[in-house]
Amino acid sequence: MATPSHDPAALVADMGARARTAAARLAATPTPVKAAALRAAAAAVRARTADLLAANKADMDAAAGLSPALRDRLRLDEARLEGVAIGLEAVAALPDPVGQAIDDATRPNGLRLRRVRVPIGVIGIIYESRPNVTADAGALALMAGNAAILRGGSEAMHSNRALHACLVEGLAAADLPVDAVQLVPTADRAVVGALLAAAGLIDMVVPRGGKGLVSRVQAEARVPVLAHLDGNNHLYVHAAADPAQARAIALDAKLRRTGICGATETLLIDRAFPESAAMLKALADAGCELRATDEVRALEPRAQAVAPEDWDTEYLDAILAVRMVDGPDEAAAHIAAHGSHHTDAIVTEAADVAERFLAEVDSAIVMWNASTQFADGGEFGLGAEIGIATGRLHARGPVALEGLTTYKWQVRGTGQVRG
Repeated sequence: MATPSHDPAALVADMGARARTAAARLAATPTPVKAAALRAAAAAVRARTADLLAANKADMDAAAGLSPALRDRLRLDEARLEGVAIGLEAVAALPDPVGQAIDDATRPNGLRLRRVRVPIGVIGIIYESRPNVTADAGALALMAGNAAILRGGSEAMHSNRALHACLVEGLAAADLPVDAVQLVPTADRAVVGALLAAAGLIDMVVPRGGKGLVSRVQAEARVPVLAHLDGNNHLYVHAAADPAQARAIALDAKLRRTGICGATETLLIDRAFPESAAMLKALADAGCELRATDEVRALEPRAQAVAPEDWDTEYLDAILAVRMVDGPDEAAAHIAAHGSHHTDAIVTEAADVAERFLAEVDSAIVMWNASTQFADGGEFGLGAEIGIATGRLHARGPVALEGLTTYKWQVRGTGQVRG
């Protein structure tokens, strides 16, 4: 069905009404039917690879002025498209949370209380740059029984439309309403404001992008927000770290893919760590720009002087802020002052130090002897993710199927009255 595009509020009202109708159908849809839709969408991605690559080329050509990191987030190739298809199939194979019992108890008066997972309803997802989010977000919302309204960034418009067409093909193949996953058909930024004001039509908004987008959503939203903030992530190399392991983790955490939210942005090195110079040299040799304190620059002369704002910056590029610290307490204090509560890691062979770090650092994901680039729903066995939630309410860390449900109480009696 065509949607009105001249008026953002009218567009969102129309899309929201149709999503609400679709959500009611999805809430009662059996797991095998939802899974079949996702498998059919995966087949469509593979069948339409040439069309998807052509659509992505149009976006890449128009994005010539973007940074290399942002262009990497935007780029699709055959391997990444196969990853999208595999991701859709992985979500289809996950246990369906809808209807799962969270707890079940019988009161002394005989009342049986059961708390079960149910879909949230209609979810608005606002995201930037990465077109694979179209498939991931649509798949997760669908499998959790929700309808989704997707608003991707204008820089990925052609890619998002092509991927959305695959989702629609999958829905139709499973005889599910195509309105279950809708893509906003315009790049008009006023539509974002209309989505945020659509109380009663949209049950939750998930922003996935930079600080500017998330700040706007949190300031303007009239509906609940599940925020995915920037990944200003830290790697702390403790005095008792294995040097070879620390070097390998630091290189991977920063440079494997610089444009993802799980990339490390600040390296904290214990002054008692014996191989600091060798690790810094390895990073610089690999093409990483180091922005560091004078103490660090004395060990690696290619490092540039750090500015105060560097400690609070998500670079999404081959740039790393570096400083030395006196022990885990100073490292944790720096993370608390400058981190975004996304992902922070420690490298050490001292189990007691690691366990204290894991317990005390207040981030959605805290790691020991592992690269921060594992901060990903797929790597956590969740199939995919709609984002990394960095707040404290409802869901935290990679948000997948369970994070896209709420619950209700079912009470079964045998005629009890309160009296």
